[in-house]
Amino acid sequence: MSKVNIFPEFNEVSAKGWKQKIQMDLKGADYNKTLLSGTLEGITIQPFYHKETHDNLRISIKNTSAKICQTLFINNENIVNNIAKEALQKGAESIRFIADDIFDFKLLFNKLPLENNYIIICNFLDYNFFKELSTLSKTLNISIVIDVIHHFLKEGNWHKNQLADFDTLHDLVKLNAITIGINSSLYQNSGANIVQQISYSLAHVNEYLNIFTEKETELNFIFSFAIGSNYFFEISKIRAFRYLITKLLSEYDFKANVEIILEPTLRNKTLYDYNVNMLRTTTESMAAMLCGADFISNTSYDAIYHRSNEFGTRIARNQLLILKEESYFSKENNIANGSYYIEQITYEIADKSLSIFKDIEKTGGFLVQIQQGTIQRKIEESANKEQQLFDNDELILLGTNKYPNPQDKMKNDLELYPFIKTKPRKTIIKPLIPKRLAEKLEQKRLKEE
Repeated sequence: MSKVNIFPEFNEVSAKGWKQKIQMDLKGADYNKTLLSGTLEGITIQPFYHKETHDNLRISIKNTSAKICQTLFINNENIVNNIAKEALQKGAESIRFIADDIFDFKLLFNKLPLENNYIIICNFLDYNFFKELSTLSKTLNISIVIDVIHHFLKEGNWHKNQLADFDTLHDLVKLNAITIGINSSLYQNSGANIVQQISYSLAHVNEYLNIFTEKETELNFIFSFAIGSNYFFEISKIRAFRYLITKLLSEYDFKANVEIILEPTLRNKTLYDYNVNMLRTTTESMAAMLCGADFISNTSYDAIYHRSNEFGTRIARNQLLILKEESYFSKENNIANGSYYIEQITYEIADKSLSIFKDIEKTGGFLVQIQQGTIQRKIEESANKEQQLFDNDELILLGTNKYPNPQDKMKNDLELYPFIKTKPRKTIIKPLIPKRLAEKLEQKRLKEE
């Protein structure tokens, strides 16, 4: 940051001088009790930050703006192909497809533009299909993303078993057929705090890194993070992750490329007064654009209760277009540099996350703690703390637990089931289940309509 003094008529004030002035203005009130506040991550928010007291990390961020990404679920290849073409014509720069089973990729990618990025999140494992699908990368910029650990955590079971799943993953990577995914959105949407999200993401990817004993030609990773409403902390979260993942990968003897997809969290989205969801996704998308993401996929304001529709999808895409093109967020992707507050929070998040990551590795690694139920228990504890704050009206969601509209009716407008879904099945671990904060209150209101 430049040391040029742009206000030469003002004398510099030291950190000690600022604190003395604040204490004098408090007129006897306790400085710590009055002005300091804590977070769920165990970080203390100071009343001011100063160049004498902040810590600065050297964070490498690509000098390109985030690409606007449209997310589409593959159910009918022809229909999804047409939707993808329209989305690219109307401002999307990349498409993220999500597939739960084998699909006809020739139909899906029929006449799609060559210059755009295509990401395929595959929630299944089929060696022959992925090997054949990877041939498309010769003509299209395609990333085939597989995350078997995410499947294990979400479903409670492996595709086959741990050894078979990892062997298939290893073979596909050796063929340069796939990109390894790390779906960290699951942690946030299940209630993990920011420090947990980063430390678990590092431990998650480290399990993959440990299976590559020989020197690989190149490894490609795509991390997916959900962005919450704590604006400056979310910017700091991704900055801290960028710093730590660079440090972790430097410990291994192979080249690795990292890309990050960001999307708004589902945790704070509400059924009632649903238009407020547009405000939430706007600030979350702003944070995503300011922290060095590679791709940003916005969430429609009505996604929790409506099937995918043209209006909601267009609004979500246009939010990103306005931020990127009309608000000039594309002009500077590392604007947080030099902000004492953000840099200090980044340092503290990174420090705490690294400490938890080291503890996980000392006790056998991420998969061991998953199988013991430790990771699930700690996320549940964090989720319960956050839920308690919401239930006590200390964490506010406007239109839901603050200024609700009693005339607002939703019972006849539900196209999708908006609450936590469970399917009885035998699992070898307790799965992570995403849950929104407002669900209990919304269920009560629906019954009373």
